[in-house]
Amino acid sequence: MSDLHKEVSELERTSATAARLFDIRRIIGGLFVVYGVIVTIAGISPSEADLKKAEGVHINLWTGLAMLALGLFFLIWMKLRPVQVPDEAPGTPEG
Repeated sequence: MSDLHKEVSELERTSATAARLFDIRRIIGGLFVVYGVIVTIAGISPSEADLKKAEGVHINLWTGLAMLALGLFFLIWMKLRPVQVPDEAPGTPEG
C-alpha cells in the first residue's frame, strides 16, 4: 500500500507542475510579448510608403506597444495569481 501511496503522490505532484507549466496565460503572454517586440522594432523606422498607407500614423509602433502591454499584463497576472491546483480531484473516494 505504501508504494501505491508514493506513486499517487508523485502523480499529483507531476499534475500540479503540468498545470502551472501549461497555464494559458503564460502561452498567450509569451506570444504577445514576442510578437510585440517584433512589430515594435518594425515600427520604429517606417518607410514613407508605410506612413502614407497608414495616413501618417505609426501603426506598427502603436500596435507593437499595445501587444507588449497586453503580453506583460498576462505574465504579471499569472505571477500575481498563480494556478491553484486542488488537493483532491472531484469524484475520487477518500480512503
